[in-house]
Amino acid sequence: MIRSTDFAFASAGHTHPGRVRQINQDAFIALPTLGVWAVADGVGGHHRGDLASQALAEAIGSLATDDSSTDSHLAETVRQRILAVNRRLVHLAQESAPGTVIGSTIAVLVAEGHQAVCLWAGDSRVYGFREGQLSRLTRDHSRVEELVQRGQLSVEEANAHPDANIIYRAVGQGEELDLDGVAYTLHCHDKFLLCTDGLTKELGDPEIAAILAQGDCHDNCRALMERVLASPCRDNLAVVVVDA
Repeated sequence: MIRSTDFAFASAGHTHPGRVRQINQDAFIALPTLGVWAVADGVGGHHRGDLASQALAEAIGSLATDDSSTDSHLAETVRQRILAVNRRLVHLAQESAPGTVIGSTIAVLVAEGHQAVCLWAGDSRVYGFREGQLSRLTRDHSRVEELVQRGQLSVEEANAHPDANIIYRAVGQGEELDLDGVAYTLHCHDKFLLCTDGLTKELGDPEIAAILAQGDCHDNCRALMERVLASPCRDNLAVVVVDA
């Protein structure tokens, strides 16, 4: 697989089951030399969510050893791999008990040329951090996000809302998967954060921004994990920080 970005990157990632749950259904992949990063969160309450998130991580991670393709459109290659995992998970669920869903959220960052492309489904997120300003590049596919966008809930109220875990889009949720996408122009010294909702349930944007403002990607990843694990941390979490 040809590296398709004009920038050099460093990145750090980590995942943890949290303080309550025994099984970690979150996963991440970091391929800085290729310019691809992702986090995935097995859909809570559904059968074998860890299998779904790991299937996504493996499908995207295998790009690092794929010498069969010279496709310069890396984001499209990643998208097709996610769609292939979706079909596989739906088929696997159909072979299980009726009504079974084997699903996962996904949030991906792909560097191509002078752009960063985000692809996502669910409530895992990608943030950009530039010149001290934090910007969310993705929009959650969730019930509470709709209420926030309508002005019916504040961001703070959304995290405590009884419907906070309800998402309406995920890999493995149905035969057809609609991945949202957005392109972002890369600047030197940009920083990106990919995370599952285990982090954003515990830390608000100001606290995230303050951490990203200090040190490099390794410092940031370690500080974010430590801050979340010092809280009740009721959910699994996965974090990736990228320095351009």
